[in-house]
Amino acid sequence: MPTWRRVARRSSVSTSSTEHPPVTARDLNRLDAAGFAAILAGPREHAIPWVAAAADLGVVDAQAVYGQWLLDGDGVPRDAASALAWFKRAAQTGHAMSMNMVGRCYENGWGVSPQADVAAYWFRLAAEAGLDWGMYNYATSLALGRGVAEDKPAAFALLQRARALGHIKSINLIGGFYEEGWVVAHDAQAALTCYAQAAAGGDFRGQFNYARGLIALGDVSGALTWLKRVPETATAAFMIKLLAYLEASPHDAVRMLSQSLIRPRSQA
Repeated sequence: MPTWRRVARRSSVSTSSTEHPPVTARDLNRLDAAGFAAILAGPREHAIPWVAAAADLGVVDAQAVYGQWLLDGDGVPRDAASALAWFKRAAQTGHAMSMNMVGRCYENGWGVSPQADVAAYWFRLAAEAGLDWGMYNYATSLALGRGVAEDKPAAFALLQRARALGHIKSINLIGGFYEEGWVVAHDAQAALTCYAQAAAGGDFRGQFNYARGLIALGDVSGALTWLKRVPETATAAFMIKLLAYLEASPHDAVRMLSQSLIRPRSQA
């Protein structure tokens, strides 16, 4: 939950709703962390003016939350440029997740032109601040040489740090290092163990990779269980990769699965 900090100046944020009048600094100062958490847990339309006001008044966690809502269009019109501005404002105070989100915006072109080097810079700052997502994203940049010079040993070291924090996607990527023999010796069993852990943790790439490993071992039935779960959280771009894999499979049951999956709009 956001760390609540008292504010002193008047908010410039208001809402047009007659049900929820403008939120003032006095209103915010009456709340403690539990009260603010209760607002966040309630109806989004009620929470928005409170979070927007808190963000405007300098509550860093509120800036990060409001930025995410704007990026996702969660209860407010989607506005990636404004989301980036809020993430930057919070990042400038040392807020690690906001640093990571600034990097994500520059990586994906959300509210700004894609700039891999700028993305990598912000991912590095987030990693140095101890954020597991920052470690994962900066490690990915280093492993692929995206925006920075390729450095797989440094990437692997960062992924190991993130793994120690329980970061599931980092565990999947470590599996890739073992599968490809990057930095470490090729070890199919170690790769499969990582993929299994990532799959169980809900990572769609881990589920896909674990299924690939099971098929290689002849366990098509077990693989299908995991392949069916991939679309629950996969991105549209990854779904295209998944469908291509399924359709090219030598196994009838795997190819048949592609017919039952919802295709991305570009492929519909």
